[in-house]
Amino acid sequence: MESMGEPTGLANRLRALPPSCGPVRLVAVDGHAGSGKSTLADRLARALGGAPVVHLDEVASHAALFDWVDRLTDQVTGPLSRGETAQVEVYDWERRAYRGRAPVVPAEVVLLEGVGAGRRALRPLLAGLLWVDMSPRDAWERGRRRDGEALAGFWDRWTEAERDHFAGDPSYGFAHFLVREGRTAYEVRPGPAGLPHPTGHVTAGEEEPGFPAGRPEARRCGLDHGEAQELRFP
Repeated sequence: MESMGEPTGLANRLRALPPSCGPVRLVAVDGHAGSGKSTLADRLARALGGAPVVHLDEVASHAALFDWVDRLTDQVTGPLSRGETAQVEVYDWERRAYRGRAPVVPAEVVLLEGVGAGRRALRPLLAGLLWVDMSPRDAWERGRRRDGEALAGFWDRWTEAERDHFAGDPSYGFAHFLVREGRTAYEVRPGPAGLPHPTGHVTAGEEEPGFPAGRPEARRCGLDHGEAQELRFP
């Protein structure tokens, strides 16, 4: 068993994937708002030795909750694909304005965290896709409790926008790993798409990408069909 604070086993599997965006293994951490994506991404980043994390809530804005693909391409995936340091223009949700740029180096693994990180337009650039497995109802309730009544109106707008996004551009069916948060551990299972292809990356087609779980290629990734791993808190 592994510490939930240092999920080194999963981190090692991500390192073993082939580069997908130039020299970078771009790994998406997707799921419903409030499901714990940021916490998982930050813990994985530590286990990866300080891997950069691009939080999509710093790329999106009030005016573009999901219409941010061009901005992400120009500022992040384009430069990373060329082996260059990206410069993310960070959005300030309180000031409703962008407030400077944050560098993202073309590290071995870069994590892309946020609702819609596994969307169709980005899948050709992904080495792997993690889905934080929590129902929208539970995730949204947790998010509302976290943010309080002051943001209740925003959450009303957000949940409608998120429903519309996933209705037209779902990520779950393309996930390689399902990560479920427990009280003391994460449980990690192979996702609906099977485990990541050891010599390729996520496709943008309608077919499910990667090898089906249970194939020899999947077993080399460390998880077989139906097998779960727990990543425990210390």
